[in-house]
Amino acid sequence: MWKRLHSFAGSLRDFGGCTRHNNGASSSCQNPGGGDLDRGQRASRVNKGGPTMPFQAVRLYIQDHHVVMDNGIVQVTLSKPAGIVTGIRYDGIDNLLEVLNRETNRGYWDLHWNPPGGNGIFDVISGTSFRVVVENDEQVELSFTRMWDSSLEGKYIPLNIDKRFILLRGSSGFYSYAIYEHLQEWPGFDIGETRITFKLRKDKFQYMAIADNRQRLMPLPDDRLPGRCQALAYPEAVILVNPKMPELAGEVDDKYQYSCENKDNQVHGWICFKPPVGFWQITPSDEFRTAGPLKQNLTSHVGPTTLAMFHSSHYAGKDLVLSISPGEPWKKVFGPVFIYLNSASNGEDPLFLWEDAKMQMMAEVQSWPYSFPASEDFQKSEERGNVCGRLLVKDRNISDDYILASGAYVGLAPPGDVGSWQTECKDYQFWTRADENGYFSIKNIRAGDYNLYAWVPGFLGDYRWDAIMNIISGCDMDMGDLVYEPPRDGPTLWEIGIPDRSAAEFYIPGPDPKFMNNLYANHPDRLALLEFPI
Repeated sequence: MWKRLHSFAGSLRDFGGCTRHNNGASSSCQNPGGGDLDRGQRASRVNKGGPTMPFQAVRLYIQDHHVVMDNGIVQVTLSKPAGIVTGIRYDGIDNLLEVLNRETNRGYWDLHWNPPGGNGIFDVISGTSFRVVVENDEQVELSFTRMWDSSLEGKYIPLNIDKRFILLRGSSGFYSYAIYEHLQEWPGFDIGETRITFKLRKDKFQYMAIADNRQRLMPLPDDRLPGRCQALAYPEAVILVNPKMPELAGEVDDKYQYSCENKDNQVHGWICFKPPVGFWQITPSDEFRTAGPLKQNLTSHVGPTTLAMFHSSHYAGKDLVLSISPGEPWKKVFGPVFIYLNSASNGEDPLFLWEDAKMQMMAEVQSWPYSFPASEDFQKSEERGNVCGRLLVKDRNISDDYILASGAYVGLAPPGDVGSWQTECKDYQFWTRADENGYFSIKNIRAGDYNLYAWVPGFLGDYRWDAIMNIISGCDMDMGDLVYEPPRDGPTLWEIGIPDRSAAEFYIPGPDPKFMNNLYANHPDRLALLEFPI
């Protein structure tokens, strides 16, 4: 494991390192020149330090009711034509997914929707048609589609949905993305949530990691059954009364306590100790997520369950519902996301799997936008544009000179009012952090119309550059100096806290000891983790 980590770290240094919008540094993360790492570099990421051996070609096996992708490292089985992931074989474990569950309840795309004014409907998206998109030694890409027509009104959401799964040669994991399309003549709908769900084996995966300081041994799903827990105010929250691990007795379990802001929600998952195997969900870009970098989303929770969240109305209700009107055409690509699997040798610390997963995440971020998805709806690097500039702050009550917008959040989102990016749910957003001098660079922006938005930690309000920006393929747009003048009625007499969209400076009394998750006892970020900003 250590050989692999050091080798991998060296390869990242060869690419010049990586910074992202959640780092206090500058621009978006990218592979120099854009696009995917080459096949040799991608294959090197799963080398465990021994002699380099040729990787097996990717093979596809089509059966009556299943289809199997196999590259010699990982084998993925999907139902046909539904496109439900029924099995993942890796490192000697026949199936990482919960074999006690029905095949339809292991790995799936889902959504929660309703007709306007109607009741909510939970839908595990099952394809009705299967086709092979790409099949060669280097790559297999599969498509599972469900097409809509008026005979399905009220039963299924009026969307054409095309789910894709990709396995590459030498890759220790697989990719998934989907294209949702609503035609102009179809009825409207609301979506409260859409995601990918994976339910892992409870006898294997009991240690969860979502951040360096947010990881722990988790309760078992059985601990949430009647007789082992006490229900609290809502179904997701319980007190563990008689858990199988007695040391967890008295703790609260609640999946919402493991939420994470989009900007920090890049990798999370589970570790099995015997054998030491990791299962990780990696999101290499936030462009297809809704409501901007501060939107909180679910990650992993008791099950063991891992989620790839694309859209949800947590924690703001109807303001974050994705609403498509009758007569409104709409299409969006969600993903790809990467399901990464890693393993350690016996005697190595299994917790190093988390460190390896973080480095894999950085490599995926560098590779964005990927070059290998076959759908024309997923724009490649050469079809995208770039924007750069500098943001300054004008506040004469602080300085007669312009103030450098150090660490400002700067993003492109669909045209709208000042701050509208916080509730924008239909299209794409692209965010970065300015450097200490206020310079920003946003790479690989999908072609389309946008406003430029920003906010600066330490200053009230939101900035919007009023002109609509038309991004076209291959453009490099230099905005020059942009000036934000925060709202102010006069000099500041006093203030409580810092306007940085967190509660970090505010004292929040600790919870009643009877309703405690011990992960957050004396946690350094416990105040920030308690808030749910829009």
